[in-house]
Amino acid sequence: METEEELLRELRAGSRSAGRRLYERYSGGLMAVCLRYLAGRDEARDVLQNVFVKVLTSLPRFCYQGEGSLKAWMTRIAVNESITFLRQDDRLTFKDELPDVPEAAAPQAGRVPPDVLQKLIEQLPPGYRTVLNLYVFEQLPHKEIARRLGISEGTSASQYSRAKKTLQYQINEYLKQQEQ
Repeated sequence: METEEELLRELRAGSRSAGRRLYERYSGGLMAVCLRYLAGRDEARDVLQNVFVKVLTSLPRFCYQGEGSLKAWMTRIAVNESITFLRQDDRLTFKDELPDVPEAAAPQAGRVPPDVLQKLIEQLPPGYRTVLNLYVFEQLPHKEIARRLGISEGTSASQYSRAKKTLQYQINEYLKQQEQ
Protein backbone atom coordinates (compact mmCIF):
# COMPACT_ATOMS: atom_id res chain seq x y z
CA MET A 1 0.00 0.00 0.00
CA GLU A 2 1.35 3.40 -0.91
CA THR A 3 2.18 5.86 1.85
CA GLU A 4 0.35 9.11 2.38
CA GLU A 5 3.47 10.96 1.28
CA GLU A 6 3.56 9.09 -2.05
CA LEU A 7 -0.15 9.70 -2.58
CA LEU A 8 0.29 13.40 -1.79
CA ARG A 9 3.17 13.71 -4.24
CA GLU A 10 1.00 12.29 -7.02
CA LEU A 11 -1.99 14.42 -6.05
CA ARG A 12 0.11 17.57 -6.13
CA ALA A 13 1.41 16.53 -9.54
CA GLY A 14 -2.19 16.49 -10.77
CA SER A 15 -2.73 12.74 -11.09
CA ARG A 16 -6.40 11.88 -11.58
CA SER A 17 -5.83 8.28 -10.51
CA ALA A 18 -4.30 9.57 -7.26
CA GLY A 19 -7.51 11.51 -6.64
CA ARG A 20 -9.51 8.33 -7.17
CA ARG A 21 -7.21 6.41 -4.81
CA LEU A 22 -7.53 9.17 -2.20
CA TYR A 23 -11.32 8.87 -2.38
CA GLU A 24 -11.27 5.06 -2.25
CA ARG A 25 -8.86 5.03 0.67
CA TYR A 26 -10.53 7.63 2.89
CA SER A 27 -14.18 8.02 1.86
CA GLY A 28 -15.49 5.24 4.11
CA GLY A 29 -13.88 6.59 7.26
CA LEU A 30 -14.82 10.17 6.45
CA MET A 31 -18.40 9.11 5.74
CA ALA A 32 -18.48 7.54 9.21
CA VAL A 33 -17.28 10.85 10.68
CA CYS A 34 -20.01 12.75 8.81
CA LEU A 35 -22.64 10.26 9.95
CA ARG A 36 -21.62 10.81 13.57
CA TYR A 37 -22.66 14.45 13.22
CA LEU A 38 -25.50 14.25 10.71
CA ALA A 39 -28.67 12.24 11.14
CA GLY A 40 -29.21 11.33 7.50
CA ARG A 41 -27.18 9.45 4.93
CA ASP A 42 -28.12 11.89 2.15
CA GLU A 43 -26.90 14.83 4.22
CA ALA A 44 -23.70 12.97 5.05
CA ARG A 45 -23.08 12.22 1.34
CA ASP A 46 -23.52 15.90 0.48
CA VAL A 47 -21.09 16.92 3.20
CA LEU A 48 -18.62 14.21 2.17
CA GLN A 49 -18.61 15.63 -1.35
CA ASN A 50 -17.86 19.08 0.10
CA VAL A 51 -15.07 17.55 2.19
CA PHE A 52 -13.32 16.16 -0.87
CA VAL A 53 -13.73 19.42 -2.78
CA LYS A 54 -12.20 21.30 0.15
CA VAL A 55 -9.40 18.75 0.54
CA LEU A 56 -8.45 18.92 -3.12
CA THR A 57 -8.59 22.71 -3.29
CA SER A 58 -6.67 23.12 -0.01
CA LEU A 59 -4.02 20.51 -0.77
CA PRO A 60 -1.37 23.05 -1.82
CA ARG A 61 -1.52 24.56 1.70
CA PHE A 62 -1.44 21.22 3.52
CA CYS A 63 1.81 20.64 5.42
CA TYR A 64 2.64 16.95 5.58
CA GLN A 65 3.88 15.98 9.07
CA GLY A 66 4.33 12.25 8.76
CA GLU A 67 2.18 9.20 8.14
CA GLY A 68 -1.33 9.75 9.46
CA SER A 69 -1.26 13.54 9.18
CA LEU A 70 -3.22 13.52 5.90
CA LYS A 71 -5.96 11.38 7.41
CA ALA A 72 -6.08 13.56 10.55
CA TRP A 73 -6.30 16.74 8.44
CA MET A 74 -9.07 15.29 6.30
CA THR A 75 -10.95 14.19 9.43
CA ARG A 76 -10.78 17.75 10.82
CA ILE A 77 -12.18 19.02 7.53
CA ALA A 78 -15.01 16.46 7.72
CA VAL A 79 -15.87 17.55 11.27
CA ASN A 80 -15.78 21.24 10.33
CA GLU A 81 -17.87 20.73 7.18
CA SER A 82 -20.42 18.70 9.16
CA ILE A 83 -20.73 21.49 11.73
CA THR A 84 -21.00 24.09 8.97
CA PHE A 85 -23.81 22.05 7.41
CA LEU A 86 -25.63 21.84 10.75
CA ARG A 87 -25.36 25.60 11.24
CA GLN A 88 -27.11 26.23 7.94
CA ASP A 89 -30.81 26.90 8.31
CA ASP A 90 -30.50 26.58 12.11
CA ARG A 91 -30.22 22.79 12.07
CA LEU A 92 -27.87 22.95 15.07
CA THR A 93 -30.11 23.63 18.04
CA PHE A 94 -29.35 23.32 21.71
CA LYS A 95 -32.03 22.08 24.09
CA ASP A 96 -32.31 23.70 27.50
CA GLU A 97 -34.72 21.21 28.98
CA LEU A 98 -33.55 17.99 30.52
CA PRO A 99 -34.32 14.85 28.54
CA ASP A 100 -37.43 13.08 29.70
CA VAL A 101 -35.74 9.78 30.50
CA PRO A 102 -35.52 8.02 33.84
CA GLU A 103 -32.20 7.72 35.62
CA ALA A 104 -30.33 4.80 34.12
CA ALA A 105 -27.60 2.62 35.47
CA ALA A 106 -24.28 2.94 33.69
CA PRO A 107 -24.71 1.00 30.46
CA GLN A 108 -22.44 -1.68 29.18
CA ALA A 109 -21.76 0.00 25.85
CA GLY A 110 -19.26 -2.72 24.96
CA ARG A 111 -22.18 -5.12 24.52
CA VAL A 112 -23.72 -2.91 21.82
CA PRO A 113 -22.58 -3.48 18.22
CA PRO A 114 -20.85 -0.40 16.75
CA ASP A 115 -23.49 0.07 14.03
CA VAL A 116 -26.27 0.05 16.65
CA LEU A 117 -24.37 2.51 18.82
CA GLN A 118 -23.97 4.74 15.77
CA LYS A 119 -27.73 4.62 15.16
CA LEU A 120 -28.41 5.52 18.79
CA ILE A 121 -26.07 8.51 18.53
CA GLU A 122 -27.81 9.58 15.29
CA GLN A 123 -31.11 9.70 17.21
CA LEU A 124 -29.81 12.31 19.65
CA PRO A 125 -30.89 15.92 19.08
CA PRO A 126 -28.34 17.82 16.94
CA GLY A 127 -26.88 19.86 19.81
CA TYR A 128 -26.43 16.82 22.04
CA ARG A 129 -24.95 14.78 19.19
CA THR A 130 -22.52 17.49 18.09
CA VAL A 131 -21.15 18.22 21.55
CA LEU A 132 -20.91 14.50 22.36
CA ASN A 133 -18.92 13.86 19.19
CA LEU A 134 -16.58 16.80 19.70
CA TYR A 135 -15.97 15.86 23.32
CA VAL A 136 -15.69 12.06 22.99
CA PHE A 137 -14.32 11.46 19.50
CA GLU A 138 -12.38 14.66 18.82
CA GLN A 139 -11.35 14.90 22.50
CA LEU A 140 -11.88 18.65 22.63
CA PRO A 141 -12.34 20.43 25.97
CA HIS A 142 -15.63 22.24 26.57
CA LYS A 143 -13.85 25.58 26.20
CA GLU A 144 -12.83 24.73 22.61
CA ILE A 145 -16.23 23.21 21.80
CA ALA A 146 -17.90 26.39 23.04
CA ARG A 147 -15.60 28.52 20.88
CA ARG A 148 -16.23 26.43 17.77
CA LEU A 149 -19.99 26.32 18.18
CA GLY A 150 -20.47 29.86 19.45
CA ILE A 151 -22.01 28.75 22.74
CA SER A 152 -20.99 29.11 26.38
CA GLU A 153 -18.75 26.59 28.07
CA GLY A 154 -21.62 25.78 30.44
CA THR A 155 -23.94 25.05 27.51
CA SER A 156 -21.34 22.70 26.05
CA ALA A 157 -20.98 20.86 29.37
CA SER A 158 -24.76 20.62 29.88
CA GLN A 159 -25.37 19.39 26.31
CA TYR A 160 -22.72 16.69 26.86
CA SER A 161 -24.26 15.67 30.18
CA ARG A 162 -27.73 15.47 28.65
CA ALA A 163 -26.43 13.56 25.63
CA LYS A 164 -24.70 11.07 27.89
CA LYS A 165 -27.81 10.58 30.01
CA THR A 166 -30.01 10.07 26.95
CA LEU A 167 -27.52 7.69 25.35
CA GLN A 168 -27.24 5.67 28.57
CA TYR A 169 -30.99 5.25 28.61
CA GLN A 170 -31.07 4.25 24.91
CA ILE A 171 -28.29 1.70 25.40
CA ASN A 172 -30.00 0.17 28.42
CA GLU A 173 -33.30 -0.06 26.51
CA TYR A 174 -31.52 -1.73 23.59
CA LEU A 175 -29.87 -4.26 25.92
CA LYS A 176 -33.21 -5.02 27.59
CA GLN A 177 -34.77 -5.73 24.18
CA GLN A 178 -31.90 -8.04 23.30
CA GLU A 179 -32.39 -10.04 26.50
CA GLN A 180 -36.07 -10.67 25.72
